[in-house]
Amino acid sequence: MTDIAIGQVTEASAGFVGARVPRVEDLRLVTGAGVFVDDVHRPGMLHACFVRSPIPRGRILGIDVAEALALDGVYAVFTAADLNPGVHQFSYSLDAPGLPPVPRPALAEDEVRFVGDPVALVIAVDRYVAEDAVELVVVDYEPLEPVVDYRTAHETTELVHAQSPGNLAGALSGRPAAELDPIFESAAHVVRQQIFQQAYAPVPMETRGLVAEWWAPSGELTVWASTQVPHEIRGFCARLLGIAEHCVRVIMRDTGGGFGLKAAPWREDVCIVLAARKLPVALKWIEDRQENLMAGGMARHEHGDVRMAFDADGTILAAAIDYVQNVGAYPTPSPLTAAIPVGMLFPGPYRVPAATFDVRLMYSNTVGRVAYRGPWQFESVAREVLLDTAARRMGMDPVAVRRRNMLRRDEFPTFNANGMPYSDVSPSETFEQALAMLDYDAFRDQQRRARADGRYLGVGTCTYLEPTTGGTPLHSTEGATIRVEPSGKVNVYVSGGSSGNSLETTVVQLTADALGVDIADVHTIQGDTALTPFGGGTGGSRSGSMLAGAIAETAAVLRERIVAIAAHKLGAPVEDVELTLGRAWVRGVPDVAMTLAEIADIAYFNGYDLPPGVPAGLEASGRYRTPHMMIWANATHVCTCEVDIETGAVTLLRYIVSEDCGPMINPDVVEGQIFGGTVQGIGGALYEHLAYDDSGNPISTTFMDYLLPTATEVPVIEVGHVETPSPGPGGFKGVGEGGAIGAAPAVINAVVDALAPFGVEVGQLPLSPAAIVALVDRARAELTGTVSA
Repeated sequence: MTDIAIGQVTEASAGFVGARVPRVEDLRLVTGAGVFVDDVHRPGMLHACFVRSPIPRGRILGIDVAEALALDGVYAVFTAADLNPGVHQFSYSLDAPGLPPVPRPALAEDEVRFVGDPVALVIAVDRYVAEDAVELVVVDYEPLEPVVDYRTAHETTELVHAQSPGNLAGALSGRPAAELDPIFESAAHVVRQQIFQQAYAPVPMETRGLVAEWWAPSGELTVWASTQVPHEIRGFCARLLGIAEHCVRVIMRDTGGGFGLKAAPWREDVCIVLAARKLPVALKWIEDRQENLMAGGMARHEHGDVRMAFDADGTILAAAIDYVQNVGAYPTPSPLTAAIPVGMLFPGPYRVPAATFDVRLMYSNTVGRVAYRGPWQFESVAREVLLDTAARRMGMDPVAVRRRNMLRRDEFPTFNANGMPYSDVSPSETFEQALAMLDYDAFRDQQRRARADGRYLGVGTCTYLEPTTGGTPLHSTEGATIRVEPSGKVNVYVSGGSSGNSLETTVVQLTADALGVDIADVHTIQGDTALTPFGGGTGGSRSGSMLAGAIAETAAVLRERIVAIAAHKLGAPVEDVELTLGRAWVRGVPDVAMTLAEIADIAYFNGYDLPPGVPAGLEASGRYRTPHMMIWANATHVCTCEVDIETGAVTLLRYIVSEDCGPMINPDVVEGQIFGGTVQGIGGALYEHLAYDDSGNPISTTFMDYLLPTATEVPVIEVGHVETPSPGPGGFKGVGEGGAIGAAPAVINAVVDALAPFGVEVGQLPLSPAAIVALVDRARAELTGTVSA
């Protein structure tokens, strides 16, 4: 249980929502007092370490654990024969009906399918002994030909999973592409480009981890998890073991980042829970960084063949995307849910009369795909890079092309050409605000002067629409319980949990305003399934809107009860009683008042003083159900950079985001989310690469090889706000994923714009220094006619 108090508000406001309230999480986190999974210690606790496959694909012929078991301090070594029969049901709430099933053994049985595939589980007195014992487990493999390149996975007879012909994990198509052929054939301009995005990893500060403790006398399981979804883990574990949900308690304290990696339990989590049932004490597993980069999931790794048709003036006539995604060997959860929006959203925030898409998901012998922050981000990469390419080929400024085609606020609600409903957004308005913040024309003048001096400056933009909230049955409702204690202090219970998105701060702000109490008197309890109402967790940029709805539903009931008691005691009509900052007073007679503590004393201890029909106590529970399939947010990112054409180094000069997430609950929290996501997008454009060699071996499993951006590489991020209220509670929208969606396309376009004098076009990411030098060298050779075949 986390009990959090609020600090001082830094700016005057009629209410606490909208104010820059300091984050309540920060005191414990910056002083090192946070509690993460590795901080959990249980009596006699044992530690786990996995034996992992060193080859990408192979048949398991035998496993010899005798030498490992003989090592002092080793308690047990489990293989698939020990654990896999214990699986009652392996399913996720996000596995929508009708999607192709994904086979997922707890431990590899007959075959390993990627380097890092868990083959055996060693249990020992501490992590060090367990790691030593892992080296003593002898696994006899018969190597098999791996499917390494997902782009050619459909051409081979080798199958990652025997039940998936052609290595196809799923597919979805829009209208027949042939219906658009007449438009493309008659268009004044047709621009086509293939864009490949590399694999990269979520890389949370805290790696995956789990402590599981089985209490045999009562048949109960307690799990301490680093997770975004405590209630999903509870349900998953109950299904896994075939026990009632009330027999499972999941506790999440602090979580050092999730980014989608921790939105569902993984196979390692399954193994720890199954093993814990066989042990007399708790079992802990903490993933090290090498495991995380080898087996902790990958993101992005995808490509698209994209095309647009334009008339002579640069107006878009049609758009199409043929999109292929690598889902690895064991995607988590089922991948098609997050891939569908890539096709459906491809027209983006533009007037596109006709569009279609083809989405294919391919298995390969690489680590499984995870729904990383903004999992449909590629559609923005493909669309925005293609628009810049099209503008240059048509001899137009990229901004002019966007201005001609971008939707304005007054054109909503509408449907895009694939049937996706859009509403309550302002893409043109954020676009213009971001350009004004930059002073676009002044930058173009600066760019021309720099080129005359042999310096290459560039500017790139990305404008996108983002679906937030709702979207799946798991995400469609959210609950809250609010209790005013006899002292007048307030506790609010929500599923929530601290995973870096400031839900604790958000909840106390929302509750203080909804209930009419002083924010200093509000505390929140989150992340414990034994105490909190069911919730869908953090994901899909849903938390702000859904929690606002749950708190509003609940606080309304409680506030009505508080006002009724006060009116009865003060001898005033209910409609004349105001409740502000924990004080009920009669309108026009401010001295006639009661404190919330006095009202609570009546509610709990003087039941005979309660007005007729008002129940005793001051506690209420409520559940919000969103009537909206999704709530839309949008933003524009603008990046300027300088490229050194001799070294390939990219220096980011300015970075601007104009965001429309509706009214802001806390501007500091909103901007913090934008900053974090933007840096991840910058990393994906320029630095990060979860690379494999041609044989299927991962070659970037340490931070010496996997490059992350640091504060040195990232400029100050300037943020502007446009507010278009959503139809949801408070007009709030989601903001968590947007930065990661918009940043990569803006950076890519800035780099390519800097290199425009050489005619460079980009089809392969990331834009590493070596890649940029190669692009410039090739472009120079083509210009001089010396390029080789």
